[in-house]
Amino acid sequence: MLQAFDIAIGTITMRPYVFAFFGAFLLACVPHVGWRRVLTFTSIGYIIAFGSEWLSINTGFPYGWYYYIDTTSNRELWVAGVPFFDSLSYVFLAYCSYSTALFILSPLKAWRWNVVTLETRRIRRSLSALMLGAVLQTMLDIVIDPVALQGSRWFLGQIYGYREQGIHFGVPLSNYGGWLLTSLFLIAAFQLIDARRLDESATGLITFPFHSLFGPLLYLSVLIFNIAVTLVIGERFMALCSALMYALPLLMVVLLALRRVNRFTKDELGDHLRDYPWSPAGSVLKGGK
Repeated sequence: MLQAFDIAIGTITMRPYVFAFFGAFLLACVPHVGWRRVLTFTSIGYIIAFGSEWLSINTGFPYGWYYYIDTTSNRELWVAGVPFFDSLSYVFLAYCSYSTALFILSPLKAWRWNVVTLETRRIRRSLSALMLGAVLQTMLDIVIDPVALQGSRWFLGQIYGYREQGIHFGVPLSNYGGWLLTSLFLIAAFQLIDARRLDESATGLITFPFHSLFGPLLYLSVLIFNIAVTLVIGERFMALCSALMYALPLLMVVLLALRRVNRFTKDELGDHLRDYPWSPAGSVLKGGK
C-alpha cells in the first residue's frame, strides 16, 4: 500500500511539467466543452494513445519499432510497459492542436477585454478541423520526439529508444506517420464526444476573458518548452530546424488572424450564437458594444 502511494506521488513529482500542461488543458477545455465531455475524452483519448503505443512496442505499428527503457517503474506509474505520463500527454496535445485549428478556421470577434472565436457546431465537426488539428499535433511531435530521444541529457531521463536510428535526429519517419494516424483518431474522438447533446447548464460551461486563446496558448507553450529544452542541452541545430519549421506557419496564422478580426458577417455571428447562446459574444451584442 505504501509503495503504491509512493508511486502515485512519484508519477506527479517526477513529471511536473506534464501535469502542469495537463492542468492547463483542464483550464482551457472544461470551460470550452464542459467537464463531462472532458472526462470522457480524457478516458477515451488515453485508451487510444496507450493502445497505439502498446501496439507499436509489440508489433512496430503505427510508429515503427521502438522500446521503453524501464528504469523508473518503481518510482512512477507504468501500464503494461508504457509510462503513464506518456499516453496522458496525447490528450492535451490533441486538444490544444484541435482548438488551435478552430482558432485558425473560425471568424474572430474582438473587443476591449476579450477575443472570441465564432466557432459553430459545423466548424467543430468539420473535416477541415480534423485534418488541420491532426497536422498541427504531428508538427508538435516533430519538435518533441527528437529532444525526448535525448532524455538522458535533461530531466526527462532516457526512457525509450528505436531499434534502428532514424534519419530525423535519430527518429524514423514512420514515427511521424504513426502520430498523424493517431492524431486523426484522437481528434475524431473529441469531435464525436463534443457532438453529443448534453444539458449544457450542468456541465461546467463558463467563460473567461480571452478564453478562446487558451488552447492556442497551450499549444505555443508546449512548443516553446521543447525548443527551450533543446537549446539548454546544446542542440542548437535541432532547435533551429524546429524554429524554422514553425516560422512561416506562425507568421501566416498571426497575419491572417489580424485580418479576420471583426470582419465576420451577421450570419456568421448568428450561427455562432444559435449553437452557443452562452457565448460572451452574445452579451456584448446585447450591450450594444
